[in-house]
Amino acid sequence: MIATSAPDVFYPIVPGAAWVARLVPLGVRTIQLRIKDKPAGEVREEIAAALDATRASRCRLIVNDYWQAAIDLGATDLHLGQEDLAGADLAAIKCAGITLGVSTHDDEELEIALRADPAYVALGPIYETKLKAMKWAPQGLERIGEWKRRIGERPLVAIGGITPERAGPILAAGADSVAVITDFMTSPHPEARVRLWLDWAATVRT
Repeated sequence: MIATSAPDVFYPIVPGAAWVARLVPLGVRTIQLRIKDKPAGEVREEIAAALDATRASRCRLIVNDYWQAAIDLGATDLHLGQEDLAGADLAAIKCAGITLGVSTHDDEELEIALRADPAYVALGPIYETKLKAMKWAPQGLERIGEWKRRIGERPLVAIGGITPERAGPILAAGADSVAVITDFMTSPHPEARVRLWLDWAATVRT
């Protein structure tokens, strides 16, 4: 039996604990902490601070990539890209009771991800993204439906170039959640943009 666990329908991804502290009071239910290019000690401090920021809320914190720190600091959720998945101790992650999500971009990566028996699978980029250079072309809506059929009962997270206007069709195509970064991070008023997303999410949940 697959242990599935879907992130909330709106799934923001942020680069630091300060962002977690900013967004959690707005009512965000799932948030991923994705830290890049920081020393190990600082990474642990950021994860610990983010966990503190979410403990008294209904928000689920997903730690990106740093699986050992996630275990050591008592995180409950982890997301791994393909490179980090290859080097992760999946038995230790499972023993710690941590829920695992995995990124995928093509058929080979999906097969690798499914061998790890993840709680959910992420697919991207759905649309062109300005966050970073990607070697994969935009997946499009048709690929979402294909991925959903292949992963079965596991939840599917869509990521890459997603705006509120694009979110509805993405869910209609088969995704369970939309992961969002650039849309609110580059907004002149990030909190207001997140509130717009939360209003949308509330209509979807009902």
